[in-house]
Amino acid sequence: MNRALTARQREVLALVANGNTNRQIGRWLGIDPRTVNRHLAVIYQVLGAHDRAQAVALALRHGDLTQADIHEPAHGDAA
Repeated sequence: MNRALTARQREVLALVANGNTNRQIGRWLGIDPRTVNRHLAVIYQVLGAHDRAQAVALALRHGDLTQADIHEPAHGDAA
């Protein structure tokens, strides 16, 4: 499949790229973690990815995410 990500899909993927779990993303966006999972399934299909890391890498490569979307953890934050 060769189409662009929606704004919501990019929002979900940016939160994934910053190390958030589906539960955390759901709380942040006010949606159920299962809905986050459904968004990710579509994102994987659109990008041709097999997992979270590959989806983020492909989104960066294709310009759906930028380095500015990924925030470096503050010192002392858990990795």
